Parts: sequence; structure tokens; C-alpha cells
Amino acid sequence: MSLRFRGHISSHDLDQLRVAYKKAVDRWVDAIRAEEALATRDYSETAWERWDDAHFREEESHNKAIAARNAYEDGLRRVNFGF
Repeated sequence: MSLRFRGHISSHDLDQLRVAYKKAVDRWVDAIRAEEALATRDYSETAWERWDDAHFREEESHNKAIAARNAYEDGLRRVNFGF
């Protein structure tokens, strides 16, 4: 099945949006794993702060993944619905 591009977006641009989305999700998953790894038996304040900082990085990565998904969805809308 070939895509008919009703909107003004090329298949190359749509591919780039898809790749950007997948990379953003991969970075988000990495951030989740990094946060989880810091939930250790070290109950010190320093360890807690590192864990908390990792959570903020995870949250930021999640927001970037959402933005990349939204951009990809916008591209798909342009292709499929012309807007």
C-alpha cells in the first residue's frame, strides 16, 4: 500500500518524524531505567537526591517523547487528511 500525500509533507519528512519519535522514546526508556537503578539500599540523603534528580530527567525525557509523538501524529494527519 502506498501513501498518498494529500498534505504538504514528503515521505522523507514523515520518516524523519517517525525516527525522531522512536529515538525520543528510546531516550525516555533509558531515563526510566536509570531512575530505577538508583532505587537502591543506600538510604542516604545523597542517594535520595541522585534518585530524585533522575526522576526529573525521566520526566523531561517523557515530555520530549510526547512532543515527538505529537509532531509525528501531525505529519500523519497531513498525509491522511490534508491538514
